[in-house]
Amino acid sequence: MKIYLGTDHAGFELKEKIKTFLLEKGHEVKDFGAFSLDPDDDYPDFIRPVAEAVAQDKESRGIILGGSGQGEAMVANRVSGIRATVYYGGNHEIIKLSREHNDANVLSLGVRFLTEDEAISMITLWLSLPFSGEERHERRIEKLDIK
Repeated sequence: MKIYLGTDHAGFELKEKIKTFLLEKGHEVKDFGAFSLDPDDDYPDFIRPVAEAVAQDKESRGIILGGSGQGEAMVANRVSGIRATVYYGGNHEIIKLSREHNDANVLSLGVRFLTEDEAISMITLWLSLPFSGEERHERRIEKLDIK
């Protein structure tokens, strides 16, 4: 699977570890940065290109990282066709539901609240789950993007 990555300084170190993990698992990875640890960078500069790439490539997914993951998901969700979900710990059921019910195509991780092992575990789970395809969920997803 093709996976697009993006983060600001807050997620830079974890992004590099996630990239290595994904490549080892055989995924094709396109990294939109950050490419260095710069505390003055701005997350929209790295997140919007991920969202735009996923919106254009319907078979791909995106993984974005930030301190809380919230602002990053807000940026991604402004792009038509993107359904970004946020995970920063807690019940794993949210990961399952984001795929099965919402067909989430971008996973936003709050790195200040996750260990590396938790992040990798949730990525593995999220990538393994299909969308249910149930009519009620498809109908609801259709209503998300303003035409």
